[in-house]
Amino acid sequence: MRAIRVHTPGGPEALVVEELPTPVPAPGEVRVRAEVIGVGRPDVLIRQGTYKWMPPLPAVPGAELVGVVDALGDGAPPDLLGRRVLVSARELPQRGGCYAEAVCVPASAPFLLPDSIAPADAASLPNVQLALALLQCAGGAPVRSVLIPGAAGGVGSALTQVARAKGARVFGTARGEAKRRFALDNGAEAIVAADPSVLADDVRALTDGRGVDMAFDHLGGEWLTAGLHALAPMGMLVSYNLVLGFPERETLKEMRALLGRSLALRTFSMHTYDELPVQRRALLEEAIALMAAGRVKAPPTLALPMAEVRQAHALLDRGDVLGKLVLVP
Repeated sequence: MRAIRVHTPGGPEALVVEELPTPVPAPGEVRVRAEVIGVGRPDVLIRQGTYKWMPPLPAVPGAELVGVVDALGDGAPPDLLGRRVLVSARELPQRGGCYAEAVCVPASAPFLLPDSIAPADAASLPNVQLALALLQCAGGAPVRSVLIPGAAGGVGSALTQVARAKGARVFGTARGEAKRRFALDNGAEAIVAADPSVLADDVRALTDGRGVDMAFDHLGGEWLTAGLHALAPMGMLVSYNLVLGFPERETLKEMRALLGRSLALRTFSMHTYDELPVQRRALLEEAIALMAAGRVKAPPTLALPMAEVRQAHALLDRGDVLGKLVLVP
């Protein structure tokens, strides 16, 4: 079978398509023959050798795979044979591993998929799972409005869909007309300027001066500070990445300057759920149910042949992807 491995971390050229022996499921495992392989930001970090949960080299990237169970190890449930499933690396002992034409995983790992969800659409379900987890950060408090920078991205578009499904107004940022139109078509009520210096003023203008109940930030830097200023009283900002590094202005001082609003800041990583398998799986089961019911729609898919994995990563590096990028074996 073909698989894609990284021997020496680097740019897209580090991704090598190789012929490897087709895996045979061990006792308690199943083999899943790939139909669609998801491509995302953690794959880039594995390619670069910078992922905090880096698998050993040579490493096979890939966090999600949709396919059909075509072989069973001893003791695996027989009713899984022939079923279409989603494999998420969040359920595996080691991250990555899905850039392959077939994978063997514990029989308890895959998620059964209804026929109503197409394979390419199912590849976006882990982003819906992440969006559900991010919204849970509110701790049950009412969330009537949210701010999502990068609303046209993979996580941002899933957050938009889930927030809308739960009845919240969505405001976002997007750079360029194509991404702006995509975010609006995906359910954002309005797109504000992708400029942290005016972000809070634009959000308050759209919310009668109140601000939003939740703001999400994956950029850090001045974007994190701007997100705090865009919050309504008792609002919460969730920081789930720091692409641009830490803010120049001390965050606690900014929050104390806004003391009258009683704001909250929460950091978040999906790896919090690594030791919470019941809750983690429940989130993905909810994502499947939402998509099957039509309450959350999968983003448009850009599918490339598996052999063009370097082109796929070049697109990711340039930020030229709208929707979900997948490889087809």
